[in-house]
Amino acid sequence: MTRTRLSAIAATAALAASGGLLTATPAAAAVTCASPVWKAEFFANTTLTGTPKLTACDSAIAENYGLGDPAGVTLPKDNFSVRWSVTRDFGSGGPFSFAAETQDGIRVYLDGVRRIDLWKNVSTTQKKTVNLTVPAGRHTLRVDYVAWTGTANVKFTYAPVTSATVDKVRPLAPVGATVAYDKVLNRAALKWAANKEMDLAGYRVYRRLGTSTTWTKVSSATALVTTASFVNSPPPTGQTYLYEVRAVDKAGNESYGSADLTVASVDRTPTAAPAGVTASDGATGVHLAWQPVTGAVKYTVHRQRTGTTDPVAQVATGVTGTTWTDATAAENTGYTYGVSAVDAAGNTSPRTTVTATHGDYAPGAPKGLTAVDTGSYMLGFALNWTAPADTDVVSYRVYRDGFLIGTTSATSYTNDTGLWKGTTYRYTVTAVDRADNESPASGEAVVATEGDLVAPAPVTGLKATPHEDGVLVEWDASTEPDLKRYEVYRAEKYDNGEGESGWVTYRVAYLAKDATSFLHPNAADGETVMYTVIAVDQWENMLHATDPNLNWVEVTELGTPVTE
Repeated sequence: MTRTRLSAIAATAALAASGGLLTATPAAAAVTCASPVWKAEFFANTTLTGTPKLTACDSAIAENYGLGDPAGVTLPKDNFSVRWSVTRDFGSGGPFSFAAETQDGIRVYLDGVRRIDLWKNVSTTQKKTVNLTVPAGRHTLRVDYVAWTGTANVKFTYAPVTSATVDKVRPLAPVGATVAYDKVLNRAALKWAANKEMDLAGYRVYRRLGTSTTWTKVSSATALVTTASFVNSPPPTGQTYLYEVRAVDKAGNESYGSADLTVASVDRTPTAAPAGVTASDGATGVHLAWQPVTGAVKYTVHRQRTGTTDPVAQVATGVTGTTWTDATAAENTGYTYGVSAVDAAGNTSPRTTVTATHGDYAPGAPKGLTAVDTGSYMLGFALNWTAPADTDVVSYRVYRDGFLIGTTSATSYTNDTGLWKGTTYRYTVTAVDRADNESPASGEAVVATEGDLVAPAPVTGLKATPHEDGVLVEWDASTEPDLKRYEVYRAEKYDNGEGESGWVTYRVAYLAKDATSFLHPNAADGETVMYTVIAVDQWENMLHATDPNLNWVEVTELGTPVTE
């Protein structure tokens, strides 16, 4: 069987689905790909030699060329090769897993040393995973791939091993740490350069008194800092405090501390605590109000779930009025709120607390529902909509013609495919909150699929002429306006020796819509057979080979019948 080249549209779609080429440049131009993006070079041979036919930047090695060649470059349908390479910083290094899947061959190198070798022509996908330790610093990965014949696909991934029982390598200590201290607001803003480890989970920030050697963690007790910055308010005691940042990987290994950062705090006397604090529940959240405090320029609100040991979380800062609504309060949940006043120097008063329970409310309906043809050969529609203002929406339910067809956490749904041709559909979407309250339905999106359900008429004018090298089948051109192709079928007699006989039918060819003849190569053995030609329209409608309306033509092949 020969390989059929993918169309430009299908090949581009396949590349996009598997990671996609980010940029592509003719072979004569220099290409630079920003790490960790791969540099891909395409060769019209199996030896990865000579000038590449194309050099491109590839975000991932996850390609399925099927029986064709890569899109965007002219290569042979068989016997081509691709080389991917990237140089990146692995930070502290550590244990990694290299995983390869391919048909046909793949070789993987780390700093020029071959780590995976599956260099052979195969008829099924072969796989191999290698676990190894990557040293700290910058290293070069190279992946060589070759497609000889048949189906072509390749996938390679590399990832750190994050099991705490395997990974014992500490991340590198963060570098480039700086601190900017705002004496007015009593805020220490820390920044540092992001670590290079691929298995980085985050950071922890520690603080100690200048007169002490004991460090205390000041970032979250449980969650890690996931950005390269952190803001902390040291006690306004007039003492000197030191900060350091430590990196943490996914195995729980913690680095040594960064360079110490020094902050000299200020000492301020806060205002009185806010008085008259009240809390009332509503559909938009818990509404807090309090009396103004003399000397206060803003207010801070903290929150803790009532009756729990959860950390007291700061949920609002810089509130300049005397009201604030907690729009993030979970439904059916009680909270204890604390409101404190902040003066112009940044001093914060004690908190005045109040409790409230946020009730259970259904979210509003999604807005702006649209349905767009997916453009796939499987008829279907991609839906998009705008989320309601409610912050506790966790999912959406998608309905077609009043029936639930799926759920999603995104504001889009692309899975409604395989629909009937020439059919009208009505879509609606509802929002569902954490308490499983379902909103009213959105406005309808009414759309119709293209095409029809009617098969082309039977092909006429069939003739079959025996030749030494096969049977020549001829027919009149179909007049169907939406004709896509022809399929040629052959029927052969059979006798099972037990008194049962009949005809067995099978397809022998796909032909273009402008064809009106086909030579079926076959041995000249004097066998009597039948042929028919079936027209197929662009919607894949066609008569079945058993349809009684089809026209068949019988022919006896040249030669002497084979007897057993």
